[in-house]
Amino acid sequence: MVEPLNPLWHLSQGPVQGRLEGKVALVTGAGGAQGREVSILFARAGAHVFASDINAATLAETETLAVAQGLSINCSVVDASSGEQAASWVADAHAQHGQIDVLYNNGAGVHMAPFAEMTNEQWHDTIRLELDVVFMPTKAVWPIMVGQNSGSIINIASGSGMLAAEGLGTAAHAAGKGGVISLTRQLSLEGAPHWIRVNCISPGPIMGPALAGVYKDEPAFRALFDSTPSLERHGYPVDIAYTGLFFASDESLFITGVNLAVDGGVTSKAGAIFSRK
Repeated sequence: MVEPLNPLWHLSQGPVQGRLEGKVALVTGAGGAQGREVSILFARAGAHVFASDINAATLAETETLAVAQGLSINCSVVDASSGEQAASWVADAHAQHGQIDVLYNNGAGVHMAPFAEMTNEQWHDTIRLELDVVFMPTKAVWPIMVGQNSGSIINIASGSGMLAAEGLGTAAHAAGKGGVISLTRQLSLEGAPHWIRVNCISPGPIMGPALAGVYKDEPAFRALFDSTPSLERHGYPVDIAYTGLFFASDESLFITGVNLAVDGGVTSKAGAIFSRK
């Protein structure tokens, strides 16, 4: 696939200022490419952003980028799979502002291996890194949102939770992200009486630093990655961030229980054509 001649024109974009004015937004996994993009976008939109990550170094990079843009983001090193750490982080944000309007569950981790080769430890650790990191922060914000009778929870799943993928070793990842999608639906039902909206984003092929090396060095992966979308490019973190902005804002007050694939059309077609060796 050939990248567009003007890729910036094709990236998600639009008005930002004021769309989250006065809201308090919590973002996990803010040291990664997607979490960093959404943290900065939420801050640009006027939110008080509390960003967390387990990796202090990458989280510091997020803070540095925010400061360079004249933005203030409250950054904390937090293991979102720890109930104690997640609860302390949420309590601190609530104590400072008296409300929590948005929880963006972006944090995750995964072990990739063919099912026949996957160890029990890899399986259990992936489930912790895919599901516990959603459960623990959500558990912490839930009573606050119930008490204020409002809130938007946005969970990040994956196209792997919707479709099987050949040759990538995604068994545990698929189970975890499929669980995120199902949990989203259930929480949307239980949250509805309290006007807690719970939605899910399932990214498709999104380019970021973690994939740049393998994309450059492995032609077979590059062919698969580029052939899956219907649109003539793969995705970027900003594409996911703008979707999160919509779910976080009052523009989506009558939307809950949705799993939205942001994938350039991957899940709308029967298959992809790519080179096989």
